[in-house]
Order: sequence, then C-alpha cells, then structure tokens
Amino acid sequence: MTSHEVARSEIRRLRAQLAERTADLQRVKAEYDNYRKRVHRDRLAVREIAVANVLARLLPVMDAIEQAREHGEVSGGFAVVAEELEAQLGALGLESIGKAGNPFDPVVHDALSYTSSDEVGRATCTAVLRSGYRVGGHVLRPAEVAVAGPPALDSPRSRQHAG
Repeated sequence: MTSHEVARSEIRRLRAQLAERTADLQRVKAEYDNYRKRVHRDRLAVREIAVANVLARLLPVMDAIEQAREHGEVSGGFAVVAEELEAQLGALGLESIGKAGNPFDPVVHDALSYTSSDEVGRATCTAVLRSGYRVGGHVLRPAEVAVAGPPALDSPRSRQHAG
C-alpha cells in the first residue's frame, strides 16, 4: 500500500468518525431541546395548577360579593375593593361562566331545576342560581342554573299538542 492510499484510507476513516460524532451531537442537542421544552411545559402546568388552586379558594369571597350586590350592600369603599379584587382575579384568568339565555352545557352548567317550555327549541339556562368560574380551559366550578327545555316528544303533553 502506498502512502497516498494509506492517507486516503485514514481520511475516509476520519470522515466516518466525524459523521458519527456529528450525528451523536445532533441527537444530544435534540434530546436537550426536547428536555428544555418539557421543563418549560411542566413549569407552565405547575403555575396554572397553583393559580387555579388559589382562585378556587377565593370563590366563596366572590360568592359573598355577588350576594352583597344582590342585596344592594356593595357601595363606597367596599365597592372599590370588590371591583379591584374582580379586576385582579380577572387578570389572573378567572372568568365567570353561566348566563341566563345561554344554551345548557353540562360541562359548564349544573342544572338544579328543569321545566318544560314550548318557547325554547333546546335546553336553555333561564336563571343563574350561583355563578360558575373557569380559568383557562379548566372549570373551577360549574354554574348552578335553572333550565327550560322543549317538552319530551313522548310525554302526554307533547301528544296532546301533536293530536
């Protein structure tokens, strides 16, 4: 074997080693990037859970403010405190759910009463008995509602209207 052939053989071997090390480095970099993404995602999830837990503990305070409003007892300095509390909780992502007139959704509503009505084409919230809340896509508490819906097709009342 000539010295040129030996040199070429050595260059091929070194290139193969370089390709192997480059592939190893790319794999390690991809694993590290995935690790960083996973840690970031986990941190966000922990933060969301912590915020949701704190907000859930404040729901009785929100209920008390809502009841005080219904009785006309939110005024003066208390009104300012209530509005600021609601604004800050809203900034953390707390969102009230459940409005009269909304279609009934068992994911965000808890029906406490149901009445049949010819005036609605589908189950509809007629009154909110206690507000529900969510943060992000997580329902902290479903809204407690009264629901009206169309009469059942096989009920005696429906058969009277059909006949």
